[in-house]
Amino acid sequence: MKKVAIVQSNYIPWKGYFDLIAAVDEFILYDDMQYTRRDWRNRNQIKTPEGLRWLTVPVKVKGRYHQTIRETELDGAGWAGLHWRTIVQNYRRAPHFSEIASWLEPLYLTGSYSHLSDLNRGFIEAICTYLHVTTVISNSWDYTLIEGKSERLAHLCAKAGGTEYISGPAAKNYLDEQVFAHEGIKLTWFDYAGYPEYRQLWGEFSHGVTILDLLFNCGRAAPRYMRNCRI
Repeated sequence: MKKVAIVQSNYIPWKGYFDLIAAVDEFILYDDMQYTRRDWRNRNQIKTPEGLRWLTVPVKVKGRYHQTIRETELDGAGWAGLHWRTIVQNYRRAPHFSEIASWLEPLYLTGSYSHLSDLNRGFIEAICTYLHVTTVISNSWDYTLIEGKSERLAHLCAKAGGTEYISGPAAKNYLDEQVFAHEGIKLTWFDYAGYPEYRQLWGEFSHGVTILDLLFNCGRAAPRYMRNCRI
């Protein structure tokens, strides 16, 4: 039995994203999909005294209406220092800030990325390392892609040797379960409901912020507030 998930890369994703990674044996970054503006691919939210705030990585989009996530280039390098200063300003009082900053700061200040996919993967892998998540992470272009939304995902899963495909619940609107059944693949819907709250800075609790919020506030105890990660 091998569990597979196939999801577009996101910038410093929320805790549910990493729970899905931890729930499978192989996590395929589906960055052959079209880049979408004002989405999670190049931005995420942190908590501040003034409420939620977006951290957005600038990317080159002018005239590139049909580019894939994989093809999307970063637009400049100044954003990295700005993001790190904003994180420091809003999380330096968090209990585990120093511990997380020891490996997170270099990603921002010494990392050299030219494309969004590489940037996202670099951060995702670093966070997985901290959480002791050992799931294999691969790219969709490591495999041959076929046409058809459900057909392509089922084919990718099969080529990866998967016998069970774990999907986020939003895909219920478009995935054809019969396609997976035809490939002999079990289709399972991941459930993001019921996460426990933890002590956050700055007012009302928010589950949907970047996982960095959980790491800064809980450190090595972060998996207690997740489902598939283990301390």
